[in-house]
Amino acid sequence: MTKTLKSKRCEGKNLAVNLSRIADFLKIIGEENRLKILCLLKDGEKCVCDIWQYLGLAQNLVSHHLKVLKDFGLVSSRQEGLKVIYSLNKKVVKKYLELLNNFLNLYGE
Repeated sequence: MTKTLKSKRCEGKNLAVNLSRIADFLKIIGEENRLKILCLLKDGEKCVCDIWQYLGLAQNLVSHHLKVLKDFGLVSSRQEGLKVIYSLNKKVVKKYLELLNNFLNLYGE
C-alpha cells in the first residue's frame, strides 16, 4: 500500500500561488551577477556604465541582467539624456522578501 505524503502546511491554492512566486523570485536572484546588481543598487541609482565596470562584465551582459530584473519588477529605470539610470524597486523587493520570510516561518511553528 502506497501512502501519499501530505502536509497541511503545503496545501491550498493561495499557498501554491505564493510558492510559485517565491520560486520565480529565487530563480531571478539566484544568479550571482543579478544579486550583485541588487546589492549595488541598494546604495542608490546607477547607470549601466557604472554597473558593468563594477561587475567586470560586458555591457550587453549587464543590460541583459538588468532587463530580467526590470521585467520581474525588482528594478526600475529612467532615461537621463543618453544614459539609462537604474534603481532598486524597494517596495517589490520588500514584498518578495516578506513572502519568502512568511513561507520560511511556517516551519518554525
